[in-house]
Amino acid sequence: MKQQFKEKLRRPTLADNEKFWAFVILPKEVSGTLAHRGRISVEASINNGSSFIVTLEPDGYLSHWLRISAEIMTSAEVNYGDLVSVVITPLDQEPEPEVPADFKLALGKAPDAGAVWAQTTVIARLDWIHWIESAKQSKTRAKRIADACDMLSSGKRRVCCFDQSGFYSKALRAPKEAS
Repeated sequence: MKQQFKEKLRRPTLADNEKFWAFVILPKEVSGTLAHRGRISVEASINNGSSFIVTLEPDGYLSHWLRISAEIMTSAEVNYGDLVSVVITPLDQEPEPEVPADFKLALGKAPDAGAVWAQTTVIARLDWIHWIESAKQSKTRAKRIADACDMLSSGKRRVCCFDQSGFYSKALRAPKEAS
């Protein structure tokens, strides 16, 4: 179901070498119409511009946030602080997620894990990837990749006890807004 709302274009706190981008936080009433509180892919447009496919992320407060690339900002002629009109339409089918290079390499070295990975659903793959990417330290990420390969090798298709919404674990959040 297509949803439209207006929201302030926010500037995230960026790392020194990070390319600029922006984000909006969905109003709770719009987020509440989505199929679930976890990651969900949508077709989106800003100020009635060209549409693009993006995955909404949970904000940790039972809503979602939307990342807007520098290219989209430029084509929509918007800047940080602008009030933008956003239109989102959930996709009928989640697109295949991009597997991070380090996880792809580990799956390639663990054929049993790779075989189970190939049999999981797209949503399950999104959850595995999100669990790995939500690690804050490289040591934790490496452990999660090793654990994922072990669990997949043993036939486990879903990552256990991973709060997709970020509400309970607070691991998933909207970016910190720059001041």
